[in-house]
Amino acid sequence: MTTFWLLAPIMVIAALGLLFARKAVHAALALAVVMISLAILYAAQGAPFLFAVQIIVYTGAIMMLFLFVLMLVGVDSSDAVRETIAGQKLAATVIGLIFGITAVLAVGQTVSGAVVGLKAANSNGNPYGLSELLFGKYVLAFEFTSALLITAALGAMVLAHKERLTVRHTQADIAARRMREYAESGRHPGPAPTPGVFARHNAVDTPALLPDGTPLDASVSPSIAERGQTRSGFDADVERIARQLESDGEDDK
Repeated sequence: MTTFWLLAPIMVIAALGLLFARKAVHAALALAVVMISLAILYAAQGAPFLFAVQIIVYTGAIMMLFLFVLMLVGVDSSDAVRETIAGQKLAATVIGLIFGITAVLAVGQTVSGAVVGLKAANSNGNPYGLSELLFGKYVLAFEFTSALLITAALGAMVLAHKERLTVRHTQADIAARRMREYAESGRHPGPAPTPGVFARHNAVDTPALLPDGTPLDASVSPSIAERGQTRSGFDADVERIARQLESDGEDDK
């Protein structure tokens, strides 16, 4: 009971952070806090198998997969805030309230009384008791859940698959196109300078400086620019250095 009252406020705060966090990475980290706290509650209730599965599978594998996907995808594309289905906000609010009331009642009934039958269920060990329930009394529900998860995974793969509609360009074709663009519009055929080149800060959020001292926005990752985290304020520094160089040149004369 003490463990529950210690972890419950942390889980509620992390769950609220999951809902109100502006950055997807922060929301994923808040969800990881909720999952780890839930695993500790499993251990406190005498369920070591669920504790290990919660840590290894959900927190260690699935959450890390979420973070890797967020880091790979970035925030280049913004989500539309316009409703595509009429009334979905109202329906989501009603369903959320029903689910919240049900969860509060279930948790209240669980923590208000002593746990009955837990020692008998774990008499031969928690993994044995859990497997006896999954592959005995609830085997049909377990198999249906497995089929649903497999179907969801296959559906995600089908939806994520993209057919190539154009001819794949080779390295020679790309090089020829870049040289053609250089001849027509003067665009440099090489890659853009890396962030921090000729700048005062060698960081990924610092744009490279061109020979005239102006920042090159193309050198910063689009995801960082979309977040508004690009370091700025170099114009005053460039002007100050230019005046200093001019004054040093006059002193030398």
